[in-house]
Amino acid sequence: MKLDPRSIPYRAAERVLRLGWPLLFVVASGTPTVGSIGPIGPVGPLVIALVVLGGLGVLVGWQVAVYKRFAYEVTADTLDIRSGVLSRREREIPLRRVQNVDSSRNVVQRALGIVDVSVETAGGGATEARLRYLSTGDARRLREDLRRRERDLDADDGTMDEAARADRTPADRTPTELFAIRPRELVLFGLVSIDLRLLSLATILLPLFGPPLASLMSSDGVPVGPAGVLVLAPATAAAFVLLSGLASGAFKAANYYDFRLSRTDDDLRYERGLLQRNEGTIPVEKIQALAIEANVSARLAGYATLAVETAGYAPGQGPSGGSEAAVPLATRERCLTLARSIEPFELPEFSRPPKRARTRYAVRYTALVCLLTGLAWAVTRLFDVTFAWYAVLALLVAVPVAAHLKWANRGYALGEGYVFTRNGVWTRTTTIVPDYRIQTVAETRTIFQRRRSLATLTVDTAGAGGSRVARAVDIDAETAAELRKDVSERLQRALAARRADRARRADRASHGSTPAHPLAEDLIDPAFRTVGTVDDAPTDGGEHGDGNDSSEGDEHDGEDGHDASTDGDRGDDVGRNTDAPASNDVDSTDGADSDDADSDVTPSDRDGGEGTDDSDGDGSGSDGRE
Repeated sequence: MKLDPRSIPYRAAERVLRLGWPLLFVVASGTPTVGSIGPIGPVGPLVIALVVLGGLGVLVGWQVAVYKRFAYEVTADTLDIRSGVLSRREREIPLRRVQNVDSSRNVVQRALGIVDVSVETAGGGATEARLRYLSTGDARRLREDLRRRERDLDADDGTMDEAARADRTPADRTPTELFAIRPRELVLFGLVSIDLRLLSLATILLPLFGPPLASLMSSDGVPVGPAGVLVLAPATAAAFVLLSGLASGAFKAANYYDFRLSRTDDDLRYERGLLQRNEGTIPVEKIQALAIEANVSARLAGYATLAVETAGYAPGQGPSGGSEAAVPLATRERCLTLARSIEPFELPEFSRPPKRARTRYAVRYTALVCLLTGLAWAVTRLFDVTFAWYAVLALLVAVPVAAHLKWANRGYALGEGYVFTRNGVWTRTTTIVPDYRIQTVAETRTIFQRRRSLATLTVDTAGAGGSRVARAVDIDAETAAELRKDVSERLQRALAARRADRARRADRASHGSTPAHPLAEDLIDPAFRTVGTVDDAPTDGGEHGDGNDSSEGDEHDGEDGHDASTDGDRGDDVGRNTDAPASNDVDSTDGADSDDADSDVTPSDRDGGEGTDDSDGDGSGSDGRE
């Protein structure tokens, strides 16, 4: 199968625009042009036109060559990609390693009917393969074909019941809408998504716009001096923060415009975006953890965000910039209901850290206030500025409140089959990790924690990252040691149960494929022919996937992704797979330079090519990525 022919002019136009920005900058900056240097003669314009047309011809010809040399194919168990103009590259990506298939279209791409498709695999922090660009129909067929063949592999291995496979009729695969954002929720989402970290932008722009604005405060146009700047600087910074915050909120609202989440079989399907339309699938059986997040303003309004994590990439690292957000904003009750449709958990009562942890936070914040007071005093000594520097000490009044809020918003709990953690004051994150998804259990103690007999327990998964990692912070050291052992034992029990479940499925599949005796039907009483056996009953864990993704940890041969070993003396590390590369693909090249224009190979491919051939239009050929 090939890329869409309309990708040729679009990719050529992309390259022209990228090369045109430096030229536009040169012209705008007043750099001497050819005409200003001297006369170019009557044939000068013709020569320039020929050079431009020749460059465009070479660029279009190169894109045609890229198109002709790129092909992909979905086999019984791999996604094969062949590409390269000067150097041929062939890649095989095992279907079992595919975690997410995402697609994105901007306004121009939607008008042309082409789609940018990204394939994520287990253990990769970046896009494993990128196909730029397919037609809308081809992109949809590729996504469906990958999932169908992966299910066929599960059925062939006995990890899916034959009855369940037979039940997957086209009528049953009709998407069921789980969530659609409402206009009121979209507006509220833009307001509560204002990023206060944009204050750094104000600190950059303030020196540029501060002096001109300061001169406006005097009627005769003379700056008012340091005192006026001290008054104007906070106001200017506040204005920049407000404007940039509103801009970020508008961007978020446009990014999640018309957000819809539906479920087909065992897949979550999302689509969203106003200018950039993103679509993708998230296999339910490959979800590693759930997270319910809410900042202060969202909590006051009773709203929250539901996020999911897969082994393909950590949150925020997806090619579409947010495919991990199952629900961008909804009432907390709706978020919990949707989360329970993925994992049937019940929120338990959280245990808070000991009160000596709150004392630790108070000491920390007191030290911070003292540091700020010292900086204010230094400003009065080093600069010709006089103000009440000791007024900063008034922040000490807020120290007990801040310490208590930090302590009250932290907690941990062990539920039936799940580990729960809660952290964050401004943005509170509740992380839910199934026992069978745990990869490592680590107990750490800093020098300050050891002084107060505190510790932090980290429960990691294959896809967790950033603030969504399950951490029980500043809990009692003895409690942390007991939890570490308990969680490790729970993991082993969950893995044993899933191995037994897989064995039962394989056994039923093998018996189901054995021809029955010709007289068997005559020997069975008709009244009992439709009665199932005990083995036909659903088993624990059967609804959570087949255990074949990268994070199940239930095999030791590298096929299922991770080993399930524990070490009680060293943090009960149930470690990651070391038997196979993270991407588990086969990558070969036959030249020194590389031209994988559309698979967008990651640095982890280790293909040995130098990658000097930049044919994908992203200017990254010098570092080996196309």
